[in-house]
Amino acid sequence: QVQLVESGGGLVQAGGSLRLSCAASGRTFSMYKMGWFHQAPGKEREFVAAISRSGLTTYYADAVKGRFTISRDNAKNTVYLEMNSLKPDDTAVYYCAADRHPTSVVDTRGFLYDYWGQGTQVTVSS
Repeated sequence: QVQLVESGGGLVQAGGSLRLSCAASGRTFSMYKMGWFHQAPGKEREFVAAISRSGLTTYYADAVKGRFTISRDNAKNTVYLEMNSLKPDDTAVYYCAADRHPTSVVDTRGFLYDYWGQGTQVTVSS
């Protein structure tokens, strides 16, 4: 089992940056594909970014391409989400998730993820 703990959220002005971190427990972190999702009030959870086990493959939602970067450090059991040029529409609770399914390099569908963190709030003011 994997436990995930997000950190790094906060309040930032539009155009600013934040770096989210997600620390995972256990010694098998490199076996999991990782993803970031967000959920705004009154909306469904949405895919943001995903990264393969090795970190060599990444995938982004169209809304964040060119602004967000996902990365991982398997030695530190941590996945990151660097968020630049933030917009008020990015305001949401951000969740990291771990996916052990072997059938694809990355996954964008939330139901494929096995473990979720508790979330960290990101608020972007205009």
